[in-house]
Amino acid sequence: MAVNFEQVHNYYERLVFEEVLYRSAEHPGFTAEMLADVACVALNRMPVRYVRHEVDLVFYLTEKERQDIEQAMDSALTYAFAYVGDWTLKRGTAA
Repeated sequence: MAVNFEQVHNYYERLVFEEVLYRSAEHPGFTAEMLADVACVALNRMPVRYVRHEVDLVFYLTEKERQDIEQAMDSALTYAFAYVGDWTLKRGTAA
């Protein structure tokens, strides 16, 4: 039996990637590598929710769960941008 796992992904990946790109305007000194690090740090602070189709999860979320996701994302991204920025400055590798 052939099984295609290519559709399986972490629900938060796309959300975090899009938000990192959006917030990158607030951090003009961040390089592409730094933004990728921000995404990694933020994702590691988020719960893992694997889905095949995002609509499957979104359809069953309550309004409170949606708000909790937004708060968790904001917290994780705020931390990640600060962490990567501080780490880069300490290493003297800022752009």
